Amino acid sequence: MSRLFGTDGVRGLANRDITAELALDLSIAAAHVLGEEDRRAGRRPRAVVGRDPRVSGEFLSAAVCAGLASAGVDVHNVGVLPTPAVAYLTNDMGATFGVMLSASHNAMPDNGIKFFATGGHKLADAVEDEIAAAMGRDWERPQGADVGRVHENRAGQARYVAHLMQALPNRLDGLRVVIDGAHGAASAVSPEAFRLSGAEVVEIGTDPDGLNINDGYGSTHLERLRSAVVERGAHLGIAHDGDADRCLAVDADGGEVDGDQIMAILALALRDHGLLRENVLVATVMSNLGLIQAMEREGVTVKQTGVGDRYVLEEMRRHDHSLGGEQSGHVILLEHATTGDGILTGLMLAARVAETGRPLAELAAVMTRLPQVLVNVKGVDKDRVDTDEGVQGAVAAAQGVLDGTGRVLLRKSGTEPVVRVMVEAGTEAQAKETADQLAAVVEERLALA
Repeated sequence: MSRLFGTDGVRGLANRDITAELALDLSIAAAHVLGEEDRRAGRRPRAVVGRDPRVSGEFLSAAVCAGLASAGVDVHNVGVLPTPAVAYLTNDMGATFGVMLSASHNAMPDNGIKFFATGGHKLADAVEDEIAAAMGRDWERPQGADVGRVHENRAGQARYVAHLMQALPNRLDGLRVVIDGAHGAASAVSPEAFRLSGAEVVEIGTDPDGLNINDGYGSTHLERLRSAVVERGAHLGIAHDGDADRCLAVDADGGEVDGDQIMAILALALRDHGLLRENVLVATVMSNLGLIQAMEREGVTVKQTGVGDRYVLEEMRRHDHSLGGEQSGHVILLEHATTGDGILTGLMLAARVAETGRPLAELAAVMTRLPQVLVNVKGVDKDRVDTDEGVQGAVAAAQGVLDGTGRVLLRKSGTEPVVRVMVEAGTEAQAKETADQLAAVVEERLALA
């Protein structure tokens, strides 16, 4: 049986996959599993609940709050706020756990439910499975004064923005910054934070109506941000996704600055201030080889994990590293956040530009992105990819040809009969040719009968 929880909560088409009934049942199960320790200690569990602006979040949030309160949990409904704000408030308010309703960068019809444990950290897989297993079980319903209360708490934004201001190493006076809020959860918070930091702010994609989230704006649609930065003569642009846990950037000429480049810039900023613990940056296996090469030149060690910011965070917490993230723009600054925080990342990036007086493009040039090609091979036995001699022989041969100037990575999908072939090389043509050759071998050797 497939897991209910994916790599980032439970996600799907709202009102078909993610229904009010599911939200109610899931929140009740979460109340039992995550609130057990508080109940044993004689305390009433407390939860922080937030959402992004998509219209389905209105009824799903109501269902979650109802489920939690019916199970004896006091709820602080903080309304529309970024995912990292809900994580921060879960910790800052001493809540038992947090709940965020969002489908991140997905289109408006989707939605999702994810949980944060005490302290604002994502749940371990085992805890998610325990919640899934608890759904539908018989339970003793609290009565009278023992049911939970629902508090409409709208002080969360000010509390979160104050936290961001405390984290900022220097002001942004003199910078003109374009903020693209993806018509999402960052639409109010990010412009406010940048203005309070001293920047002149130009806003695009900051008028959510419940239907337009991620529609032509945000980190998956940089075209409007590029145009706005150039037209307004801005120093840089910042693009968030729907729930603002990621950040991509645009330099003054409209050039994209991806998550790898942002991590490179922030790693050197932290290193220069003695704040990059053990001079280590944690990234995933999908980060560009150019990042690893650049960090080696700068004396920074890159540790790589599996794909997913939860695995980055696990490595960071296990070894007390201060910076990690993904090429997609999920960047974790563990000194200030328990999850990827796109607004914090954008502020830190702008702060480095302000501190050094150097253009963003110059700072990003510390690393050279190698051309990267990804080919998805469908309808194959993905579980044999690591053991098939023909496939592994082709990978070794391709890696030998690249001889340190590139790399090959084969990954199996977690949900489909798909193998992802990723190749980096000195030129786009070489990367594509190598990826196509390997994809053909995978398709031939691993084809399902």
